[in-house]
Amino acid sequence: MKKIGVKKIGFLSFGHWSDEPASQARSAQDTLLQSIELAVAAEELGADGAYFRVHHYARQLASPFPLLAAVGARTQRIEIGTAVIDMRYENPLYMAEDAGAADLISQGRLQLGISRGSPEQVIEGWRYFGYTPAEEESDADMARRHAEVFLNVIEGHGFARPNPRPMFPNPPGLLRIEPHSPGLRERIWWGAASNDTARWAAQLGMHLQSSTLKTDENGKPFHVQQAEQIRAYREAWAAAGHEREPRVSVSRSIFPLMDDRDRMYFGRGGKEADQIGFIEETRSIFGRGYTAEPDRLIEELREDEAIAEADTLLLTVPNQLGVDYNAHVIEAVLSHVAPALGWR
Repeated sequence: MKKIGVKKIGFLSFGHWSDEPASQARSAQDTLLQSIELAVAAEELGADGAYFRVHHYARQLASPFPLLAAVGARTQRIEIGTAVIDMRYENPLYMAEDAGAADLISQGRLQLGISRGSPEQVIEGWRYFGYTPAEEESDADMARRHAEVFLNVIEGHGFARPNPRPMFPNPPGLLRIEPHSPGLRERIWWGAASNDTARWAAQLGMHLQSSTLKTDENGKPFHVQQAEQIRAYREAWAAAGHEREPRVSVSRSIFPLMDDRDRMYFGRGGKEADQIGFIEETRSIFGRGYTAEPDRLIEELREDEAIAEADTLLLTVPNQLGVDYNAHVIEAVLSHVAPALGWR
C-alpha cells in the first residue's frame, strides 16, 4: 500500500446557520463573514486549505464564488476550494467566468471541487435553475456533461465567433471566456462516490475528492473501500498518461479532546463506527468520526488506510460553534496529532 506521509491539512465547512440559542451562526450573513474569518485564522495557524460545501435550498453555504473571492482577497497563502459544487445546477460558461475571476483574485490558489452532488432539499431542484437532462440522460449524466463543458472552456481556447461590428475591438480569431486564469484547469477536483466515477475523473485529469460517504461496493470497512478507490484512481491516472501528479483528498471529523470545552461538545462520542444507509436506493457506507485524547487519537488514525493514501486531509468543522472554537480544533490537530503521524 502506498503511504503518503506529509499532508496538506485544511478545513471543510458546510456553512450551517440556525437561530438556535447555541448557534453562533444565526444568519446567512453570520456564516459568510465567519467563513472568511475562519480562513484567515486557519492560515495564521499554518493550515493549508479552506474548503466550503455547496447545498441549495438550505440554510447552508450555496453560491461559492463571492465567498471564494472574498477569502482570496483576505489571505495570502492558503488554498481555497469547494467540496463540492453540484454541477447539475451550474451554467458551465458562467461558472467559468466566476471561477476565473476568483482564481485571479486569489492569485492562483483556487482548488475547485465539483461533482454530481448529493440529494438536495428540493425534488429535482436543478429544474428550477433551468436545467433538464436530455432525452435518455440522467441527472448524473447531465452533471458530468456540464463538467466536461466547464473543463473545456477553462482551457482558454477560443470557440465563439466574434461580432464583426463589436462595441469594443476584439483580438483576432475566435473568442474565449474571460477572465481566463491560466493553470485553473489543472486545479479541478471531482468528488467521487464510486470507483467508476473516480476512474472517470482520472481519465479527464481531475484530482480526486473522496469524503466520508461512499457507495458500498464490497462490504469492507469504509476506510478500506476508500483506500481501494484511491488506488483505482491512481492506476487510471497513470494509464491516461497525464504528465502532472494527481492529488487526492479525504475528509474526516477529528476532534482531539484537549480541554473541558472539547469534552462537553464531543466527549460522549457517538460516531466511532461506520454506518450503512441508502441514498436514492443506492447502498452507501458512511465513515466514522474520530474523537479522543490525542494519544489515543493518534493510534486510531494510524490505522486509517485511506488517510495514509491521501496527500490532503480536510477536517470537517462544526461552524455553528464559532470561529474561535473551530480555530482551536484546527490548531489541536496541527500541533498535537499531525506531527506524531508524520503529517507535518
